[in-house]
Amino acid sequence: FVGLTKIAVITPVPDIIDSLIENSILRKAVERGAVEFHPVNLRDFGKGNYRQIDDTPFGGGGGMVLMAEPLFDAMDHAMNLVGGSEDVTVMYPSPQGNIWDQRAAEKMSRREKLIVICGHYKGIDERVIEKYVTHEYSLGDFVMTNGEIPAAVMLDSMVRLIPGALNNLDSALTDSFSQALLDHPHYTQPREIEGLGVPPVLLSGHHEKIDSWRQDEREKRTRDRRPDLWEKYENMKENGVK
Repeated sequence: FVGLTKIAVITPVPDIIDSLIENSILRKAVERGAVEFHPVNLRDFGKGNYRQIDDTPFGGGGGMVLMAEPLFDAMDHAMNLVGGSEDVTVMYPSPQGNIWDQRAAEKMSRREKLIVICGHYKGIDERVIEKYVTHEYSLGDFVMTNGEIPAAVMLDSMVRLIPGALNNLDSALTDSFSQALLDHPHYTQPREIEGLGVPPVLLSGHHEKIDSWRQDEREKRTRDRRPDLWEKYENMKENGVK
């Protein structure tokens, strides 16, 4: 692959990110030398004896906002950890971002220097976004209690696509959403359990028939379960896009 991917995650609760790394494919990616992770504890850059990182918003209103100064200092530290400020992608999970999908995961997986900012409360001071953030993404039209949850989802879905992160990259490239269609059904041992068997074609050893069956199942699943994806697939075929 092109080079080691360095990722810093700025968060007031680094234990969440540490746990994600330790108990997921991210740990394997680190062990295989594909990714280098740097959780950055925002509270290390808090102000005063109480390490303050949030304050009430100017103009009034409920809720708290993560302050600019601790985030500015944390960003400077994170930049050094990933190898400098040049060509750094700074990602902020937020409701106003583009919807995160497989294409976004593929795009981010190609970045060699990435910083993720985890928001809390009502969000972060807008000046942090103006100065640093290059990409904003949302998981959907709903609200969560902290930015570590969407950050974890985004990191997991993109890191698995980095060459060297998985034993078999081909497996990731054939998942649902990596192609235009949903994935086909999968079966393993035993051949029969409680009267439920494996489709005979998968036991035939006839690879062309297996490939044809899998394609048929992809199309059937997508047509039945995700008509929106099926419509896109049909349009792609009409336009000669594979």
